[in-house]
Amino acid sequence: MRLRVDLLPREELVYPDVVLVVDVIRATTTAACFLEAGAEALYLVPSLEAARAFKDEDVVLAGEAGGLRPSGFDLGNSPREALEAPVGGKVVVMATTNGTKAAHLAGMTAKHVLLASLFNAHAAARKALELATEEVAILCAGKEGRVGLDDVYTAGVLAEYLGLMREVEPDDGARIALAVRRAHPDPLEALSLSAAALALKGVGLEADIPFCAQVAKSAQVPLLSGRVGEALIFKRG
Repeated sequence: MRLRVDLLPREELVYPDVVLVVDVIRATTTAACFLEAGAEALYLVPSLEAARAFKDEDVVLAGEAGGLRPSGFDLGNSPREALEAPVGGKVVVMATTNGTKAAHLAGMTAKHVLLASLFNAHAAARKALELATEEVAILCAGKEGRVGLDDVYTAGVLAEYLGLMREVEPDDGARIALAVRRAHPDPLEALSLSAAALALKGVGLEADIPFCAQVAKSAQVPLLSGRVGEALIFKRG
């Protein structure tokens, strides 16, 4: 089984099989938390404007601009908030700066797209191996076009666990991610050093960082199941 890690989204990337999309601070962590809270489905859209187009009494709008809840949205992009949100049986429409866009890139070519984080790392890795026939790819969302330490570290945790379950052939991206993981045994230390974490501290949301650093706390794996308009529909995998 080939194991591939792409450190940043690029338009020319093509995925023949399974992709795990990672935006650990915070979109893919928050997505798992919405499913934990009972959401029926997650609609990932590429922009705030696209999210607003879905506004309805049975729809919850969640997202962020500069880390904060956008005007007119019901919720921000905090996994702590998502876990406690009254979203049972509802559709959550999400738009974020990095993670939702990376998911759209993966969805253009991949057979299967899953949202992965440290929070659901083991469940996501197991589901990826269950679905894959030739390759598991991990796509790091990064931060505004730059490589993110937090996402690369998470890719390393995923790669490590995938390697424990099945013999894999890692590419150079996977080797880089594994090296970052081994250099930082403590997930909180690794995430706290990232630009994404520093940005959260700047807007008073630093409590989200230790939450995102929790490993294998959820069995919920958002799996791409369809599309409607500009939205990718994710449900429990």
